[in-house]
Amino acid sequence: MTNQVELALGDGPHLSLDPLPKACLAKRCGWLTRNLLLTLTILGVILGAVFGGLLRLLPPLDEDLLVLISFPGDILMRMLKMLILPLVISSLISGLAGLDAKSSGHMGTRAMVYYMSTTVLAAVLGVILVLSIHPGNPKLKTATGAAERNEEVSSLDAFLDLIRNLFPENLVQACFQQVQTVSQKVPVPPQVVRQENITRLLPGNLSLLNATVTEINLGPSTLTQKRLEFKAGMNVLGLIGFFIAFGVVMGQMGEQAKPMADFFNILNEIIMQLVSMIMWYSPFGIASLICGKLAGLQDLELVARQLGMYMVTVALGLLLHGALVLPLIFFGVTRQNPFAFYAGIFQAWLTALGTASSAGTLPVTFRCLEENLGVDRRVTRLVLPIGATINMDGTALYEAVAAIFIAQMNNIALDGGQIATVSLTATLASVGAASIPSAGLVTMLLILTAVGLPTQDISLLIAVDWLLDRLRTSINVVGDSFGAGIVYYLSRAELAAVDARAEGRPPEPPSPKVPSAPNHWVGAPLVPPPVLSTQPPHARGPPPVPGTGSPCTQPLPTQRGPSQCRARGPHVPSPPTPRGACPSPRRGVPSRKIPGLCPPPV
Repeated sequence: MTNQVELALGDGPHLSLDPLPKACLAKRCGWLTRNLLLTLTILGVILGAVFGGLLRLLPPLDEDLLVLISFPGDILMRMLKMLILPLVISSLISGLAGLDAKSSGHMGTRAMVYYMSTTVLAAVLGVILVLSIHPGNPKLKTATGAAERNEEVSSLDAFLDLIRNLFPENLVQACFQQVQTVSQKVPVPPQVVRQENITRLLPGNLSLLNATVTEINLGPSTLTQKRLEFKAGMNVLGLIGFFIAFGVVMGQMGEQAKPMADFFNILNEIIMQLVSMIMWYSPFGIASLICGKLAGLQDLELVARQLGMYMVTVALGLLLHGALVLPLIFFGVTRQNPFAFYAGIFQAWLTALGTASSAGTLPVTFRCLEENLGVDRRVTRLVLPIGATINMDGTALYEAVAAIFIAQMNNIALDGGQIATVSLTATLASVGAASIPSAGLVTMLLILTAVGLPTQDISLLIAVDWLLDRLRTSINVVGDSFGAGIVYYLSRAELAAVDARAEGRPPEPPSPKVPSAPNHWVGAPLVPPPVLSTQPPHARGPPPVPGTGSPCTQPLPTQRGPSQCRARGPHVPSPPTPRGACPSPRRGVPSRKIPGLCPPPV
């Protein structure tokens, strides 16, 4: 039996109200559970870095011991990657099936404009910083020694491969392979002129002249041939292209495709439940990944002295882009607190920092946006898979800085056209970068080839790529999340119209922009709740007489429901009337009296 609370109101009778401690306790436990997981993840990152640094103080560890230290993290990466394919398929189809072609087209256009704009801004910011700080030193190349020369990559071939992968010839093969143009030098047999002896009688002295024609090698000895090969790795771009078309067509079929839509909705819910289970293992796995990586590094102090300014330049650029550029864009569009948004996606940011894979972090990003921030699932299911594939803000900034750093290290001065080429090529190369660890090193070949820089110097950057890869991946995930929030804010009216058509009622006009309240919390939705009436009690008409039945006046034909009174002026949505509350006879807004009481007669 619950405790009774006695309330005395004036000269009236004493009332006994039953509080609801269970609901309050459940709410607090849910808040504690979410923050407990976040706290454990932060603790895992800190402990992984501390133990990794302590293991470096010991003698060099055996290779088998390093494998055992990193093994739990490897299991975490495998579990997250295992969910990528079913999550991308179910999220895209279920999200697009709930929209019409016009709404999905508008949302996709907004997402693409945001993605390309932020990627260009990131590349330009990286160019400005590397030209201002000038971290490249020609003495660095002499100290580290020459590296092996890498094969050059044609920009045209890379662009054509991007289009080829967008249209895979086999969907099953696209789940584990993607096409790539490979150049190979083939020896060519030389063209030889036969050796001939020529004897000729010279006039005058009648002497004989013997001449010999030697072999002549004409043409090059090698010839470059190009062919298409399939390399290991999921073709996420091709799968996204196919299932976007699949979801749009299924959405146009209406009720006929409802069983298929229900199937993918249930599949998406199952995958999200699996993600929730895996997240409780992620703190241990992230700690294992960071500890094993730090313990296995060689000559960390030497690398820090040689490439310290390069690392500072990249880290400063990523910090400015993630803490200044993206929040300003979010605030300029939504007029809401971007740092409250940051609090909701902090779990995804930490996961990206530990795994260095934006595709592997995709399940966690879904969970943070939908559960913590209340973003509509139709938006996240469309925007996030595309963003995890083509939106690479951190990669574009990193590649722009690295290309100009290599030019400075080789004492090569770049003119304005070459710098603009670096910015543009870094933007396009980041779109084609796979959402896997260290994919930026592969696309770096395109930028160096485009401006004629030596490609063999990329190997100098591998020593610090393990850290910069994690930093830029975390910024990629933050950019995807802010993009989903912006697209959701701009698409509220279209989503409300789709819901109205599905329920068979006319769409309501979109509500005006309301600034967000200053007090935010992690679970605060992006759309503010309806505003209640602030009229004084005497302006709402005389109160009802007690004992006459319902506290509300008789329903009128123009009412929206039997439990509300007719409202004057523009319609303001009202919350459901609690049991025993007394709505105002004029406004239809529940009185702010204690539930169970009607106001005394005047």
